[in-house]
Amino acid sequence: MEYIEHDKAGISGLMRISFLLSSAAFLTMLNAAQAQAAPAKPAAADAAAASEAGTVEDTGEVIVTARRRPENAQKIPGSLSVVGGDLLDRSYTVNTQQLTQLVPALNYSSANPRNTAFTIRGLGSSVVAVSQANDGLESGVGFYVDQVYHGRPATAAFDFSDVQQIEVLRGPQGTLFGKNSTAGAINITTRAPSFTREATEEFSYGNYNFVQAKASATGALIGDTVAFRLSGVVTRRDGVITNVRTGDKPNDIGNQAVRGQLLFTPNADFSLRVTADFTNFESQCCTQVYLRVAPTLKSAARQYAALAANVPGGPYTPPSLNPYDRLTDIDAAVGANTNEGGVSAIADWTLGGATLTSVSAWRFWNWDAANDRDYTGLPIQITQHIPSRQDQFSQELRLASNGDGPFSYVGGLYFFRQRIIGRPISVYGPLAAYWLIGPTTGTPAVAVPSNLLDGFSSDGRTDFQSNSYAAFGEVNWRPLAGLTLTGGLRYTYEDKRGSYSLFTFGGLSTTNAALNAAKQGILRDQSYSGAVRGGALTGRANISYQFSDEVLGYVSYARGAKSGGINMSGLPPTALDKIVIKPEENTAYEAGIKTQLFDKRLTFNIDGFYTKVTDFQANVTDTGAAAALRTYLANIPEVRVLGFEADANAQITSTFSLRASVAYADGKYVSYPTGSCPIERIANGTTVCNLSGMGLSGLPKWAITVGTDYAQPVGNGAALLFHADMVARTSMYGDPTDSAYTVIPAYTLVNASLGLRLRDGLEVAVFARNLFDRDYIQNVTIQSGNSGLILGTPSDPRTFGITLRARQ
Repeated sequence: MEYIEHDKAGISGLMRISFLLSSAAFLTMLNAAQAQAAPAKPAAADAAAASEAGTVEDTGEVIVTARRRPENAQKIPGSLSVVGGDLLDRSYTVNTQQLTQLVPALNYSSANPRNTAFTIRGLGSSVVAVSQANDGLESGVGFYVDQVYHGRPATAAFDFSDVQQIEVLRGPQGTLFGKNSTAGAINITTRAPSFTREATEEFSYGNYNFVQAKASATGALIGDTVAFRLSGVVTRRDGVITNVRTGDKPNDIGNQAVRGQLLFTPNADFSLRVTADFTNFESQCCTQVYLRVAPTLKSAARQYAALAANVPGGPYTPPSLNPYDRLTDIDAAVGANTNEGGVSAIADWTLGGATLTSVSAWRFWNWDAANDRDYTGLPIQITQHIPSRQDQFSQELRLASNGDGPFSYVGGLYFFRQRIIGRPISVYGPLAAYWLIGPTTGTPAVAVPSNLLDGFSSDGRTDFQSNSYAAFGEVNWRPLAGLTLTGGLRYTYEDKRGSYSLFTFGGLSTTNAALNAAKQGILRDQSYSGAVRGGALTGRANISYQFSDEVLGYVSYARGAKSGGINMSGLPPTALDKIVIKPEENTAYEAGIKTQLFDKRLTFNIDGFYTKVTDFQANVTDTGAAAALRTYLANIPEVRVLGFEADANAQITSTFSLRASVAYADGKYVSYPTGSCPIERIANGTTVCNLSGMGLSGLPKWAITVGTDYAQPVGNGAALLFHADMVARTSMYGDPTDSAYTVIPAYTLVNASLGLRLRDGLEVAVFARNLFDRDYIQNVTIQSGNSGLILGTPSDPRTFGITLRARQ
């Protein structure tokens, strides 16, 4: 395991470099801010380029709706990051994965759109590989678009369209948001209709045949009563992996989205915003490539080297042992076809000292994909896909106080209904028995025919339904000047039901009990149902003090909960007691200071946190199964995460800004005595391993971002624009078993753009993502059969191109 020691050295070097970069950036901000003797306030458009840029007033304040009312982000006693639409455009950030390069506390993994997971401070979803999505698992990170909760994390894989700003809220959010969110929330606000006629167009072209077109238009339809907004985006790019067998280019991009909005304002006290949207993703996606081989405790004949060398018909060699050659030879089709959309209506009615808000929404999500599940040129598992359909309906009623008196409040009622129907399908090929079972099986040993699993298949149906009812509220009281006491409660009652049915057929027909048992060890006939009903009371308390107009300090306590889950991916014989898993409880403590200095040119925020989770809900792997990646839901007795985060933003001049953020998180399994075993500890008959004290997967200890924007006037109202951002992350475990062979090494990534903005609203820019062409691994998978083969998704290589923008 020498490569692990080498990685530690790399981490140390990365930490030194990243610390120096962030320290230098912060000192530069501080010195430059102090050097401004009589600074002029920056223009709103320039202030919006800062890393916490959202809706920015002329005062330089960042206005957010994190507490369901417009507020200055610096006055909110809690940790959040805000990324404005201008920064999203300048940084070419078009999806949640790229958003993590601007928000260090946010981590994202997506082996394909259905198997998408995002975490905040290491908590949320635990999906890290193909086939680990489970419809019965509720994400701990709420994903909202225009106040509407999206029930499946998969919808976060689509490209952003016409976004005004994104708020990433850290910690439990149940007293303010419709759906309970134990780890945090991603709150996306799109640009609203305007009665002033405006239009934007954007076209980009780059290498790998990258093409992206965006457009939006808004204006009045009926006087000052009805306005519209229409926007859309289309993205195309060739794949970055080459299939040497077929010449295809898998892992390409094919995205398109359209959104239409109407705004009705019959009088000054009432408004109604109606939105309809549709997004589609079609791609030859997704596959992974050879990464490395881990030794196991199985006999030498059942490990990868011997299996590959003795393949019937001749030895097997991957097209490359270097994952960054980006070569594959998969012999089965891959492809993803997914779409989502819906309709929402948001009504705001001002009632004197309060505003009543109604948010009604219906949404759907469709998914179908094909995968070569063994990731090799061998016909082992030749088909796997789970066509799925989700429908959801939500209704929220919320009353929020207006004004800035000694009391302010938000209270509401929430209903959410979700139904997901799936059809799990798998087909095995002529080498499945050789690779997954071996020459003999059973006691006494029985010879395994080579065609035992040829054509062995499964079909089935899953049906998951959930109804959630909640009442929530939060009150702020200012008993003394500068002192605010906040208390909030939420009661949630949930009714979940799920049924799972799978039947097998095909393969060699036999009456031999040992051979039939071997077949069922690969795919098992199974049928069960489960239900969860119950309620939970959660809440939070917060004390904040405004030491001056520029400095706010706070301490907070929060309690979050997720109701029990239902396993919707099948269960191994050893886990039949886990049809239903226990509720998850989250206890979080946080303290922080927010500052804005030097006439609001310098913003510096820092917070520290401690979070303990009991009965943490996670996907675990049946390490005793031949197919290996049969995952199911289980509870981890106790998990904890502690750390700190700091953000600094400086508007050096009206045209030059710097920003830096750092997130440190130490997460571990405090108690996990019956965990899944890492691949290097798996032998025939392996059941469980004690992972207590090991680190949380998918969580780097350090994540650092540094960025800058600069606009240099060149005469006649034109300006030269420069943008750059860097993200550095230390190594992390890529698999929940904490296998040393699934460690994802540290990496540093730089993006940049250089453009010319003309006076008439035209802009041309050249851009590069992954400017220095750094290689890194995005996610890893352990191959079915526990042979020791580890697969990985390599990073996108350097991409560059040119963009034309126009605004009217």
